[in-house]
Amino acid sequence: MKKPQLVIMAAGLGSRFGGLKQMAPVDPQNHWIIDYSIFDAVRAGFGDIILIVKPENEQLFRDTLGKRVGGAANIIYVHQVPENLPAGFSVPEGRVKPWGTAHAVLCAKDAIDAPFSVINADDFYGKDSFKIIHDYLVSDHPADEYAMVGYQVENTLTENGHVARGVCAMDESGQFLTGIVERTHIEPRDGGAAFTEDDGKTFTFLPNGTTVSMNFWGFTPDILKEIEGRFASFLAENLPKNPLKCEYFLPLIPNQLIAEGKAKVRVLPCPEKWYGVTYQPDMPQVQAAIAQMKKDGLYPLSLWK
Repeated sequence: MKKPQLVIMAAGLGSRFGGLKQMAPVDPQNHWIIDYSIFDAVRAGFGDIILIVKPENEQLFRDTLGKRVGGAANIIYVHQVPENLPAGFSVPEGRVKPWGTAHAVLCAKDAIDAPFSVINADDFYGKDSFKIIHDYLVSDHPADEYAMVGYQVENTLTENGHVARGVCAMDESGQFLTGIVERTHIEPRDGGAAFTEDDGKTFTFLPNGTTVSMNFWGFTPDILKEIEGRFASFLAENLPKNPLKCEYFLPLIPNQLIAEGKAKVRVLPCPEKWYGVTYQPDMPQVQAAIAQMKKDGLYPLSLWK
């Protein structure tokens, strides 16, 4: 059996951060968060690293990240381009925003030939999370069962603004998803967090321990047929309403498959604390956390030497 692959989505614009946050150094050795994700994935047992980038950024990734990693991992570069659309559709005039995370994975379909996991490029997930999802991918499980690493909401927040998270609903066993609702404005609160859907007029409390998605998925290649097959109907419904900003988000597909009774998604609980650079002021906190992890022996000073 081929080793599981890791798909890293690195073609986003990073608008709230104010630049290409995937390439922001997080330590004195100029590692990026992606370096740590690849390092954790390799030591967990993953094989190919499939890096989804914009075409104009590929050489920059090769000259920096690629040279650092060297032979420690096989990086496959694929492009997310807006023109990659189903027959009969074209990019609306003025559209610059990528088509979203499900579209990103679809752009990588020709490189995926094994069970795979999907992550964001700008999230620091923690080493245990990669071990958890790897061990699931190589285990025996039904063909129609996928997986998602579930984080506790209080471990995924920033003090520097609001975040978007997929809030998970679970079945009675507490092991499987019944659905994910994307909440685009979540803020810290004593004892948990709260989200608003009306620009802050009202907030709904989320207690500590609430499971949220950080876009850390485990799939078989079969999911690619579902992503591809549902894209045209998504565009037909959403392009007339929001041609410049509608996005085909990855959680939409598992949500639909669960609702249709075609698949189950096992939630793999993860106690790790998330770190990320949603906003510029997040960076010092990420750097301090990584420095402490190195001091504690969780990572070597230089990852690739």
